[in-house]
Amino acid sequence: MAERMRRRRVTIADIARESGYSKTSVSFAFNSPRRISDEARKKILQVAESLGYYPDTLARNFSLQRHHSIGFLLPHAIPDAMQNPYIQQVIQGVGSVCQEEEYTLTVIPPFGKSLSKAIRSAAVDGMITMGMEAEHRGVDSIRMKDIPFITIDGTPSGGMHSVNIDDRQAAGDIMAYLLGLGHRRFALISVSGERDIPAISSSVIDRRMEGYREVLASAGLVCPSESVRLYHSPCSLSGGRTAGAQVLADHPRPTCIVTMSDITALGVMQTLREAGVPVPGAVSVAGFDNIPEASIMVPGLTTVDQPAWDKGVTAGQLLFAMIRGDGPRAGRACISHRLVIRESVAPPQQL
Repeated sequence: MAERMRRRRVTIADIARESGYSKTSVSFAFNSPRRISDEARKKILQVAESLGYYPDTLARNFSLQRHHSIGFLLPHAIPDAMQNPYIQQVIQGVGSVCQEEEYTLTVIPPFGKSLSKAIRSAAVDGMITMGMEAEHRGVDSIRMKDIPFITIDGTPSGGMHSVNIDDRQAAGDIMAYLLGLGHRRFALISVSGERDIPAISSSVIDRRMEGYREVLASAGLVCPSESVRLYHSPCSLSGGRTAGAQVLADHPRPTCIVTMSDITALGVMQTLREAGVPVPGAVSVAGFDNIPEASIMVPGLTTVDQPAWDKGVTAGQLLFAMIRGDGPRAGRACISHRLVIRESVAPPQQL
């Protein structure tokens, strides 16, 4: 009997007939094992194995309205997004939680320049986004799917949970350190991006700018002004290189360049090195993120450490709690930050 069954696809009915249990009990053995005894499940699984039965995972998940996958919505196309080590670390943190929960992690890039289209086509049980605000049209697309979701570096509001650091305080901390060294001429490089494909949410940018400006004001400085010039750059290595060239073209040259992301800061430092401008001898550079590359650059990059891995892990744990029905529907998880002092910053040269 078993040999004949191997020549065709084995069904639940075959297992029921061979095991002596009902088709309902066989279905419970694979999908809801708590609803039958351990003895019954063990016998059913033994018979299934002897017959060479393998459950159709796709069909089973469809019938249960489950996918056993979490979606991570990338802010850019895969080649661009994966160039940012900060995003890589966040994904690793989320992935570690998925591994523990025995779920897959589906990386979802935009369709063309549309996140909404990518969201609508995703077969996932929950979703993690980066830099998304409650009013972003992509949020409506997620809500239409009726799945739980969390944003990293977004704003908790309108039934949306967010994982952040205290961006305002963190920006103020690094600016206070730079002022303490004696810097009074700054180039401040903020983040620019396309509306439908956020990298850092506008609220995060605003909070960091508030932190910078508050501390600058305590020293009698205004941003933007002749002493504190404001630039905008995509959150990328090439964006940092371009912004660095813009800063070098302006006069008088600042004594310190402050960026909102490490990947931008590394691009700035490349441009400075190619132009023969020593860091920190002629100009200091400070970043924000503390990606692994920040510690191995020469000179090492002074930055704000916002643990990307921890953000990913926290977001993943919260999302799975929401999937199980025992997690919060909205709120904010605040991750600790710290200032990391390295060699890219020094007191300004006396002119």
